[in-house]
Amino acid sequence: MIPTITAFERSPDHGRGLARDMRVRWALEEVCQPYEVRLVSFSAMKEPAHRALHPFGQIPTYEEGDLALFESGAIVLHIAERHAGLLPDDANARARAITWMFAAVNTVEPPILELVTAKFLEGDRPWSKERLPLIADRIRDRLKQLSARLGDTDWLDGAFSAGDLMMVGVLLRLKASGMLDEYPNLSAYVSRGEARPAFKRAFADQLAVFTGEPQTG
Repeated sequence: MIPTITAFERSPDHGRGLARDMRVRWALEEVCQPYEVRLVSFSAMKEPAHRALHPFGQIPTYEEGDLALFESGAIVLHIAERHAGLLPDDANARARAITWMFAAVNTVEPPILELVTAKFLEGDRPWSKERLPLIADRIRDRLKQLSARLGDTDWLDGAFSAGDLMMVGVLLRLKASGMLDEYPNLSAYVSRGEARPAFKRAFADQLAVFTGEPQTG
């Protein structure tokens, strides 16, 4: 059965691969699973039909038969558990890969999203200029810790896994800020993720939404 995912009809990131459906697209491409995409407008995301799939009115969602999921991390984990290629066979290595998935969205991503909010939604507030350096410091603390853990290895724990997929997806949000450049091994890590053929296919499909070209997923 071919799953269906939802994505922004007009992505606010202008096709830069930052919307969270990108993580799901990438995972599906890594495991060579065909999929369909249903594009939704911002208004449709708040309608009862979409809220039945995603109670918070966001994207992505994932539908496969009578199964409906939301939250990109949960969807990627489901894909990784159903298909070979994103989780190791060894039980301990598998558990560590899943741990890195949680670390990406629970530990590394929150201050990064806080920076985005402070810049673009709260930039006109009088306290914004004082708050931004504090957020940047929290991000740098996380990046320093992650950089030390990664060291000179290609991936977080041996071979590429769903943990790397989620972590690269989170770190991509920092490319425009220049903060990743302060940690050469993390910058190279993200570049390795972007160089994967599955990432390129997923990125091209997400970009096609913005440019109006047909989907190929």
